[in-house]
Amino acid sequence: MGQAAGLTFQNGEHRHRVLIGKDTRLSGYMIENALTAGFTSVGMDVLLTGPIPTPGVAMLTRSMRADLGVMISASHNPFDDNASSCSDRTATSSPTQSNTRSRSSSTLT
Repeated sequence: MGQAAGLTFQNGEHRHRVLIGKDTRLSGYMIENALTAGFTSVGMDVLLTGPIPTPGVAMLTRSMRADLGVMISASHNPFDDNASSCSDRTATSSPTQSNTRSRSSSTLT
């Protein structure tokens, strides 16, 4: 997912940046590493915030002029599920909003 989103949000010749935030679910740490690998594989710089409220990702994405902000959170789901959503620097969800669910365990399913 990181590779696909990274390629989609790369516009122009400048150095591209993505900001990743998450909630405190254990699966967020696994998803964060997977996304980081995908984004860096297509040449993006990754800024990790650690646990942060969802509006904080939108605010930081805009103020830091990142090309993309990703929030790993699914507060509406049971604790063992998680999801991610992407937004551009205007802090609006992308037309191809990505939601992935994973179980909070040693493997993603």
